[in-house]
Amino acid sequence: MGQEKLTVGLIYGGKSGEHEVSLQTAFAVSKAFDYGKYELLPFYITKQGEWRVGGKLTAPFTKLEQLQLDAETSGTTDAINLLFKGLSTGEAAIDVAFPLLHGTNGEDGTIQGLFEMANLPYVGAGVLASAAGMDKVIMKKLFAEAGLEQCKYCYFTASEWERNSHNLIQGIEEKLNYPCFIKPANLGSSVGISKARTREELTQSIAHAFRYDVKVIVEEFVDAREVEVGVLGNDEPLASVPGEIVSSGEYYDYQAKYLDGKSQMLIPAPLDTELADRVRDLAVRAFKAIAGSGLCRADFFVKKTDGTIWINEVNTMPGFTPFSMYPLLWRETGVSYEALLDRLIELALERYETRQNLDFENGVQ
Repeated sequence: MGQEKLTVGLIYGGKSGEHEVSLQTAFAVSKAFDYGKYELLPFYITKQGEWRVGGKLTAPFTKLEQLQLDAETSGTTDAINLLFKGLSTGEAAIDVAFPLLHGTNGEDGTIQGLFEMANLPYVGAGVLASAAGMDKVIMKKLFAEAGLEQCKYCYFTASEWERNSHNLIQGIEEKLNYPCFIKPANLGSSVGISKARTREELTQSIAHAFRYDVKVIVEEFVDAREVEVGVLGNDEPLASVPGEIVSSGEYYDYQAKYLDGKSQMLIPAPLDTELADRVRDLAVRAFKAIAGSGLCRADFFVKKTDGTIWINEVNTMPGFTPFSMYPLLWRETGVSYEALLDRLIELALERYETRQNLDFENGVQ
């Protein structure tokens, strides 16, 4: 193959509460790409869910505001036509899609399904892994099935809560005790999470979590260090060095994560070699448990009492600015931000090829 430039469709923004974080990420990525190898085609999804597509970029955006493509640019119909162009004309407008969307409609399998329908290679987790990684209850069931240790939890839907809150509360108190954490089942970024120390706080917290989702999960409190590992790869995933979050808040919430800058990231985490190796091994097992591909960040609790490692969750589209945990973990492991982008695109194309070959062998053309 000659030095044809690859066209990367950069898809960012979105309807989720993390619209702004997504813009920051897209800005950072646009600056880090090697424009000798790639051209970028920006697709901006507004907070209302409208799509806009800009012209090809042969140099990075100079200002964050430029990413918010105005209404003068091509709208939803043009954007979708471009994504599906390969199906109708045989000439794809983009070679690989790179979704930089967090939360709902971004890392939950929905946009991944769109790429599958458009027959496009795309960076990151597939439909199943994205959906499973977004639903904390399904995720926990997959972890349990893979033999990964985790904290005790209870979950229920809004209708179950309305019908039967008294019994559910008793069940939570018996199984988990106080304090406990209450979370919406399907939301990234620690929004809607609260800690309850009493029955009154529990009922308030559950009502709060139901504002964000129809399913709520309640978890036992673990006195533990928070350790995170980056995973990169498809069938033979590699784990980065572990990092540790030392939080400013009582737990690592949205405020501590994005706003007050007080939580510290220690990279590499101050763990002894054996413990670090175990965490890395478990990160790969967690990635495989959800059928991951491309990348994910696996988050663990290391209990302060006995050093037991419990999986907390995986994130299939982790924060991806140069200052986010995932790229920093890889930088410490010897993979620069630019090299990470290259690798993710290679993995996307590799996964796509494998699946195309299967289709070919099975007569699907």
